[in-house]
Amino acid sequence: QVHLVESGGGLVQAGGSLRVSCKASGRTFKTYAKGWFRQAPGKEREFVAAVTWSGVNTYYADSVKGRFTISRDNAKNTVDLQMNSLKPEDTGVYYCAATSYGSTLLSDFEYDYWGQGIQVTVSS
Repeated sequence: QVHLVESGGGLVQAGGSLRVSCKASGRTFKTYAKGWFRQAPGKEREFVAAVTWSGVNTYYADSVKGRFTISRDNAKNTVDLQMNSLKPEDTGVYYCAATSYGSTLLSDFEYDYWGQGIQVTVSS
């Protein structure tokens, strides 16, 4: 069992930066790949970024490439998403997710554990 809790969201102006973190509990955390998804009002949840269990490979949605960075610290059981050059369209609820079996890591159905989500709002 893996329990995920997000933190660090909030309100920021366009062009600013924000870092959201995800703390995991569960002794198998180190073997799980991690992802970040987001959901804007009235829209479906979408993939943002993912990192393999080793931290070697990372994946990003085209909309955030070059602006967002995902990283993980297996010693601290955390995975972070550093968001720079934020845009109003980045607004949404950000979810941390974990999977032990995912292949592409790009689809939400590959993940079996989810955090409760945290709000990120970017004002124009």
